[in-house]
Order: sequence, then C-alpha cells, then structure tokens
Amino acid sequence: MTDGTGTVSAPRTPFLDRIAVPADLRGLSNADLARVAEELRAETISAVSVTGGHLGAGLGVVELTVAIHAVFNTPTDKLIWDVGHQCYPHKILTGRRDRIRTLRAGGGLSGFTKRAESPYDAFGAAHSSTSISAGLGYAVARDLGAPDVGEVVCVIGDGAMSAGMAYEALNNAGHMKERLFVILNDNEMSIAPPVGAMSSYLSRIYAGEPFQDLYAAAKGAVSLLPGPFREGAKRARDLVKAATVGGRLFEDLGFSYIGPVDGHDMEQLLSILRAVKARAHGPVLIHALTRKGKGYAPAERASDKYHGVGKFDVVTGAQAKAPSNAPAYTKVFARSLIREAEADERIVAVTAAMPDGTGLDLFAERFPKRCFDVGIAEQHGVTFCAGMAAAGMKPFCAIYSTFLQRGYDQVVHDVAIQRLPVRFAIDRAGLVGADGPTHAGAFDVAFLANLPDFVVMAAADEAELVHMVATAAAIDDRPSAFRFPRGEGVGVEMPERGRPLEIGKGRVVLEGAGVAILSFGARLAECLKAAEALGARGIRPTIADARFAKPLDRDLILRLAAGHQALITIEEGAIGGFGSHVAQLLAEAGVFDRGLKFRSMVFPDTFIDQDSPARMYAVAGMNAEQIEAKVLDVLDIAQIGGRRA
Repeated sequence: MTDGTGTVSAPRTPFLDRIAVPADLRGLSNADLARVAEELRAETISAVSVTGGHLGAGLGVVELTVAIHAVFNTPTDKLIWDVGHQCYPHKILTGRRDRIRTLRAGGGLSGFTKRAESPYDAFGAAHSSTSISAGLGYAVARDLGAPDVGEVVCVIGDGAMSAGMAYEALNNAGHMKERLFVILNDNEMSIAPPVGAMSSYLSRIYAGEPFQDLYAAAKGAVSLLPGPFREGAKRARDLVKAATVGGRLFEDLGFSYIGPVDGHDMEQLLSILRAVKARAHGPVLIHALTRKGKGYAPAERASDKYHGVGKFDVVTGAQAKAPSNAPAYTKVFARSLIREAEADERIVAVTAAMPDGTGLDLFAERFPKRCFDVGIAEQHGVTFCAGMAAAGMKPFCAIYSTFLQRGYDQVVHDVAIQRLPVRFAIDRAGLVGADGPTHAGAFDVAFLANLPDFVVMAAADEAELVHMVATAAAIDDRPSAFRFPRGEGVGVEMPERGRPLEIGKGRVVLEGAGVAILSFGARLAECLKAAEALGARGIRPTIADARFAKPLDRDLILRLAAGHQALITIEEGAIGGFGSHVAQLLAEAGVFDRGLKFRSMVFPDTFIDQDSPARMYAVAGMNAEQIEAKVLDVLDIAQIGGRRA
C-alpha cells in the first residue's frame, strides 16, 4: 500500500488497533479473530520491512499466535516459543506494537523472546529445541504450588524437533504425565530443509497420509480437517495400525496426539485448542500444518521463505543490500575448503542445519556426496565427525561459535580425549550485531584452548582464513579449530591458494618500541588504526598477530615482553581465553617479576545487547579509539580534555 507519493505506508488495521494486550482478544468472535490475524500479518510484514530480521517463520504462525492468546489466559498461562525467531506477531499482540519497529536495534526489542522484556515472554530462547524441557519445568513447578503459573503451551517447529533434546523432554513429560500442551508447528522447513527420520515422517503426513487417533479431548475433530486430509484419514489410520512406530511415536512416548490440523484455519485452531483446554488430561501434542512465509507472495516464492531478511520493499520484496567492498568470510572459507577438497578426496564437511549460513551449500554443490547436514543436532554432528576421523577421513565440522556450545561434551569426550583430527570451522566468532547476546561467539576460545593438544587459531583477515583452512587440512594427528567473524573481510590481497602455517607461530606486522599489542583474531585491523593514531602522538607500538591461542608462540611472546615496557593482548572473546593463557605463560616464565606492564583486552563480564557491530564493540571497549586509550593508559600519559595528550 502506498500513500500516493510512492512511499509505502503502514497498513490499515482497525481490528488490530483494538488489541492492546491479549485479553482484548478473548471477547471477539471467531470471525473477528480471523480479521485480527489478517491485519497482524500485514503489520508484521510492514515492521520487518523497516527493521529486517526473521520474517518467514513469524508469518507462518500468525493464526496460531492469535488463537493461542485468545484461548489461553496469558501471561498466567505460559506460552513458550521454541527458538523465538517466530515471535514478532506475539510481540505485537503483547503490548509491544508501539516498539516493534525497534526490533534488533540498539536499545530496542530483541529479535527473540526475552524474559526481561515482557511477562508474556515466559522463557528466553534463540537456540532451538528447549521449549518442551522448559515447559515441563513450568508444569511441575505449577503442580508443586508455584504461584501465577497456569496452563503451559509450547510451540516447537519440525526442524527443532530433529534435536535430541526435544525427544529427551518428550520422553520425560510422557513419563511424568503432567498436563502440558505441545504444538508441533510443521511447516516442512527449518532454516534449511529439515533432515532425518522425523522430518521424513512429518513429510509423509503432509503429503497426504494423515492419521487421526484422537482421544476424548477432540472427538469429532476429523470433521474439521480439509477435504484431502479427511479423505486420507482411514488410509492413514490403517497405516498406523500396521506400524510398530511411525504414527504411534508420540502416543508411545506418553502424549495424546491430535492432528494434523490446518494451522491457518482459525475456526479449526480455536475449536481444537478450546477442546483440549477443557478436557485433556496429561501431555497433549497438537500437530499443526503451516506454511512459512504465509500470506506474503515474495516470501512464499523464495527458497528460504524469507527466513532472515534485511530491510526490504513491501511491494516488490526486494531487499536492500549494502555494496560489498570485500569478500565475506563465510564465502572465503567455503571456497578455500572446496580448493582443499579438490586436492584431497578424504576431506568431508558437516553442518548442523546451517548449510547456507556456514557456506557449505557451495561445498555441497561441488561435492554432494561429501557434504552432510545432520539437522539441528550439534552433539551428534561432532561425534559423527569423530567417527569419520577415526576411519581416516578429514572432517571439517562447520558450526557457528554460539551453536558449538551445544556440542561441548562431545568435543571433549569424543574428539579431544581420543586426539581425533576433527577440524572445527567456527563462524560468527565475536559480536554479531542484531542477533544480540544469544548468537555472540564469545566463549569458544576459552572452552577450546583449555583442552590438551587442541590447535586453536583465529583469522586476522580473509587472507589469513585461507591459510588457516589449509593448515587445518594438513593437521592430521590432533583436533584443530579456526575462528572467523561474521560479515566482510578487510580488503587485503588474497592468495591464490592457502599454505599451511607453522603450528604455534605468530607474526610481527608492525615493528615499534615501548609498547607491544598482541592481537588474536579479527581486531588486528583496529589495532593498526590505533597504531596510526598513536603515531601522530609520537608513539610507535609494535603490532603482532598471534594466529594461535594454542599452542602459544612462546618465543614471540617472551621476545615482545623482553623488548617492550608494556604488552597488551586483545581478542574477541570472554575472559579466560587467549589473554589468560599469555598471562599464565608470562607468570611461569617470571616475566612479571621484572616489572612488565601487562593488560588483556577481552569482552566485559556481561552479555552485550543487540546493536550495530561497531557500537557493540564500542561497548566491549575494543575499537581503535579504545585500543589507543588503553595504550596511553598503560604508558601513564596524562589526559587533557577527556583525551590523552
């Protein structure tokens, strides 16, 4: 819709305008609730066109969101969204519409559910497959007398259901027989097409083999199914009776199964939700079929259904993209891995439901039989790689830093203890901007560098990343990891082919005197900017790139300590990482006994909220100006007018 000047205007939403909080939905007719859903979809599209963010998932649950809030007494009844990237319509309905265009911006609304933001966000989430566990916790607390906890409703997608944690929770909930409602939002699509036996089972149902084995809570609900589902009900029931698992899976786990239901049919949703709320005993699973991107043609046509988008034009769906000045780190990794794999047929690649995000979609095009997407199952993915490594293959396990946390026990027990040469390609290292603290890569250096015989690298720029891919490919006697940030490189000259680096050896980038700055990772460019500013003051620092957090370049570090009055380390990670290892080395070598001034620049001991990456790094104290200030501080140069003289 335009305002006559060509500018897209906000949609007219007379029914939605009457909804300040979910309680306002509960007196409306079914027809009026359907109109609210139509307007909520339009408002969501309009808002995300301004902010960017996760669009397709939210559009797929608009009717479901309205129906849940209309039937259940939120926030006393707890609504838990798995992952949370589909929660924008929920936020609009729960008193945050006036701030919805601040999504993912500094000081604005989080792009995920966040307990500190609203009482309607019962549980914070941005990683998948946690909702049933959290919901069961709420249900048990309720039955033990916790105040202000009523019904519990968990909404989990078919992709999130591929993770083992979801099954652990289903099994426990079925055994405990707590009254709990789980809605399986089956849109046949997580971020990437879902994989695994569960997704295949759901796809068979979607394709026309639904079954209906309803309990007293939903007698007669089969009549609510659309024609094709209704016609297939008898055939599907026969199939279920003949199977030992398959359709009976949820019942065998102790849940009453209801479905499949049309997740976009408001009458059907309201009828079933009201029925189960009134009559159900124990845990219930409602299987809702939805379409990601529903109601917005550009999203429905897109292969990813507009899962994650930048700002876009509502009329055309065209996304605004800034011109690229340098290659993206993710593509540099993918292309480098392809070149290594062309020369070594033992190289294989594994991702956990993120082939596009990790660049392995490009690898899969070139080597379809050597690329594996294990679904949202990081724990399995790590041990799967360990098994391949034990058999003599060269697995590259490409997982975002924030998601690798989910597989840490397997990294320790299945990879490190057995000294298996699994290579971890850690994307999204450091602060990531609009996704905020849930997706920040803050901890991987600390949790990997403390493991014996683990090689831990960080790329200072895109050319270094090329060499680190080659280095990891050459390491065949122990596990290794290399980390790199989100976004574009810094525009350095790119090598034709990666060359293996000498293990545990850094490099001096700029020779100076007085103070040495030892950078680990992608802050090197900011260190060089700081050195330029310091040069104008007559200070010529030495700048070095450590390359390795483990093993440390002992000779380089001791030489820098011996030849300078002060040494400053800097890294894009939490305390306990590279700087702590350097401090340990210096302490054991007795360097501090001789008066070296030492400082370690790390992330502050807090979670940094979403903002632009530059502003987030300013909060972390890691931009060039703050590096310059740190040097001046350690050299004890007096400040004048708030700046050093």
